[in-house]
Amino acid sequence: MTNQVGIDMNSDAESDELLQYNPNRLLDTLIENLRLKNDAALSRALEVAPPVISKIRHHRLPVGASLLIRMHEVSDLSIRDLRYLMGDRRNKFRISDKQFKPKEGASPSAGE
Repeated sequence: MTNQVGIDMNSDAESDELLQYNPNRLLDTLIENLRLKNDAALSRALEVAPPVISKIRHHRLPVGASLLIRMHEVSDLSIRDLRYLMGDRRNKFRISDKQFKPKEGASPSAGE
C-alpha cells in the first residue's frame, strides 16, 4: 500500500529508517511538497515563529497536535501520512484513565 506522499507502507527496505522518530523527514517533505525554499518559508506557511521549526529540527520540541493539524490544512496530506513521515506508527492514542479520576482525599465539591 502506498500513501499520498509515495511511501510504500509495507516495504521492509525503508522500514528501519522510517521506524525512527525523525521530524526532519516531515519538515523536508513539507518544504518539497509546498515548493518552499527553506525553513523560514515553511514557518510563514504554517504561521509559526521560525524558532519553532528550528527547535523541532533539533529535537528540542515535539510536533504538537495543533501544528500537525496546521500542516494537514496547508499541505492537504492526511494526518496519518504526516505522522508516518515523522516516524509515529501508533494506530491508536490512549489516554490514561488516571487523568480523569479525582485525587484521593479531595472532596468532590470544593464549595461545600
